[in-house]
Amino acid sequence: MFGAFAQSCLDPVLRLFYPGICQICDKERATPEHGFVCASCRQQVQFIRPPFCGRCGLPFQGDLTTTFECSNCHEMKLFFISARSAVVAKTVVLEAIHRYKYRRHLWYEAFLAELLLREVAPALQGQKWDMILPVPLFPVKEREREFNQAEHLAISLSEATGVPLSKGLLYRVIPTMTQTRLSREQRAANMSNAFAVNKRTKLNGERIILVDDVFTTGATTNACARALILAGAGDVCVWTVARGL
Repeated sequence: MFGAFAQSCLDPVLRLFYPGICQICDKERATPEHGFVCASCRQQVQFIRPPFCGRCGLPFQGDLTTTFECSNCHEMKLFFISARSAVVAKTVVLEAIHRYKYRRHLWYEAFLAELLLREVAPALQGQKWDMILPVPLFPVKEREREFNQAEHLAISLSEATGVPLSKGLLYRVIPTMTQTRLSREQRAANMSNAFAVNKRTKLNGERIILVDDVFTTGATTNACARALILAGAGDVCVWTVARGL
């Protein structure tokens, strides 16, 4: 896992093999502290700003100034009170996420965590949350991937905000198929009853922040939130690095 100590140990190795060059464009200078993503590539990042759906965070074009919920949220039974993402899942961000998750290019973690923290930390100021939970992987998939990207991001968020990280409370009980090519309805069905709460843990109205890398239809995080609410949690909110459109 990547904490400050692990990052400090890894930096000299990264500097040896990737001597200050952006790993996205292979042209401009970049550092491990910034995930080897240069300033020019960072200019492609699109942060999500209002107006957006107050429930799922879907951004909209226009001059809306009041809080609203999109039509998709009206049609779904949602168990989280809100879902927010830091940036749009495209260009540099999408490339970094794919390389990070599927090719174990772990140096991108600093870049992705930075994007998440930049938006989450101010939004959580003055709010009381009891714990941070990463969206879990099925054990076989986690062994194949050798890490859970959501857990790494959740660790960074916990360290930055002081909200305790809870591991082992929520787990995946069904090895669901990949969601990439599924419709909204198929994704919801695929995730139905896919998560469970550890029976040795008693929940009594705790307010929980769920963390993942990408929010697309919300099927995964909604299934997580459902399991938590049914087990006795209070409010559940969702934060991800990126939002698929």
